[in-house]
Amino acid sequence: MESLSTRVLTSVVGFAVLSLVVWIGAWAMLPALVFVSVMCLYEYIRMLDKNDIDVRRISLGVFAAAIIVASLPMWPQVPWIGGSWREVVLTIAIGSMLVLEVINPGERPLERVVYSIFGLLYIPWLLGYFLMLRYTPDGEHGLLYFALPLLATFAADIGGFFAGYYFGRRKLAPEVSPGKTVEGAIGGLAFGFLVVLVMTQLAHIWSPLDAFLYSILVASASQLGDLSESLIKRALKTKDSGTSLPGHGGFLDRIDSLLFAVPATYLFLNISVFTR
Repeated sequence: MESLSTRVLTSVVGFAVLSLVVWIGAWAMLPALVFVSVMCLYEYIRMLDKNDIDVRRISLGVFAAAIIVASLPMWPQVPWIGGSWREVVLTIAIGSMLVLEVINPGERPLERVVYSIFGLLYIPWLLGYFLMLRYTPDGEHGLLYFALPLLATFAADIGGFFAGYYFGRRKLAPEVSPGKTVEGAIGGLAFGFLVVLVMTQLAHIWSPLDAFLYSILVASASQLGDLSESLIKRALKTKDSGTSLPGHGGFLDRIDSLLFAVPATYLFLNISVFTR
């Protein structure tokens, strides 16, 4: 019970802080996301260290912050390629890391490049979508759309927990996360759909079909995010990514589902909803 109460208290405080930061907007989200990115990368590097895997630490920190800053929606498109500054920063990061390995290759240069680039793509690149979603299509409506993956993921976690606890029989991915069940995934999808349906109908933004399709997408994305982090921890022989958040482990343990759910929401809006 003490562990459960600690977990609940951490969740409530975290949700309140997150809500305030998102409501304030970019100038609060920018330093917050840089901080979260650095903390997640620190946990990622610690897991690698335990397995004697090296990465470009300074490069990771510098380019992680640069990717978050480049994700600000206020930046214009890069004039000579018509793309985003995020793509420019990522390209420079990959090129720089390769150049550094050519200059000073060390024992396992390819391994160092691969794990460094994966760290950039997995953490700051995906976190950048938080800023992008917050201003999709604008600052006012973006606040509502940002709330969708937060509440849908939270609802899917709750529904999945209780459905798995009472009805769970068949393992979803036993080799990766033995506690996950097919029944829990279905329960999470059902409760997530209920929350999304209520939100979208009250806000008069989507049809029930859109809400259903989005619920399937975000539930799948959040499950994939959770299982992906479990796969990483299993491969690196680690139970928790860290101990920074009481009752939750590390930052990566807490945001693993959102790392996939938020980008999935951004893509859903831009590919399906706003293109009609």
